[in-house]
Amino acid sequence: MTTLMTHHHDGALAVFLIGARINKFWRPDAWVPTYAAMGPMLAELHRTPETGFLGARTTFGLRGPTVIQYWRSVEDIYRYANDDDLAHRPAWIEFHRRARKAPGAVGIWHETYAVGAGGHESLYGDMPPFGLARATTPVPAQHKGRTARERLRASGSPRTPPPTPQPR
Repeated sequence: MTTLMTHHHDGALAVFLIGARINKFWRPDAWVPTYAAMGPMLAELHRTPETGFLGARTTFGLRGPTVIQYWRSVEDIYRYANDDDLAHRPAWIEFHRRARKAPGAVGIWHETYAVGAGGHESLYGDMPPFGLARATTPVPAQHKGRTARERLRASGSPRTPPPTPQPR
């Protein structure tokens, strides 16, 4: 029998996706430092929960990594990003300095999603705590419902997913 888990988190949160793309493989002087800067930032965030950071996971593609981060709020992300005493701001300044010397060698991107209270749901089958459940609190799925619609409704979401289309 499959063990189904979901997550528990009261309130809003933010999901922050950030990544880099190697555009010029022959310019490791430009992209290796960019990649190397992320480790210390993530370590700092894990050590300082007061920043509002809840957790992260990293995935790798052929041209670069993507880090999926969970935060208490978008404001916490901005506060961390602009704090001169924390790792991000100096790394950002250094990235721009290197980018001027090797234009286009490495691309960077990020996306920020503000998720209102009750606007998030998750499901994990036969997995250890992962993603949002690892960043918040994992709970058995039956506590919030067995379907995405039930889990969103139980979390107080004003919107639930549309019904799944049935084959004709």
